[in-house]
Amino acid sequence: MTDGSTQGAVPTETEQGAVPAEVGDVLAEREFTVTRADLIRYAGASGDFNPLHWSDRIAKDAELPSVISHGMLTMALAARVLTDWAGDPGAVVEYGARFARPVVVPDDAYGVVVTASAAVRGVRDDGLLEVELTVRAGEQKVLTQARAVVRPRAA
Repeated sequence: MTDGSTQGAVPTETEQGAVPAEVGDVLAEREFTVTRADLIRYAGASGDFNPLHWSDRIAKDAELPSVISHGMLTMALAARVLTDWAGDPGAVVEYGARFARPVVVPDDAYGVVVTASAAVRGVRDDGLLEVELTVRAGEQKVLTQARAVVRPRAA
């Protein structure tokens, strides 16, 4: 996948060695380009060879406009925004989402851009951050109820 630039607020350090975060802070935002080649690689890694992810004919028979991305790939891209921000995949304590719309991947050299952003929706008494993820393909929101609990990034 081709990664875009990471954008978002860059908070300052606290004396305790963790980056502070407040409700409403955008921790990170990132763009990912997903192509048909990415779907092939993901299918090989995951073992999910469902033809909806590679066959236009099967996708159209299922009344989809074209081949769609694996839902778990879309979730993984959103989670990557958090793990890259935290600097540690183990910092994501909880994560869940619902699939709202499929990510249609065109058969061209450009693919589709998936944008994921993470914003703080709460800070727990133990310091863990409750995070809301917004994930879109173009203007379409593709995940709903995308939420995570994350340990704050170390300074």
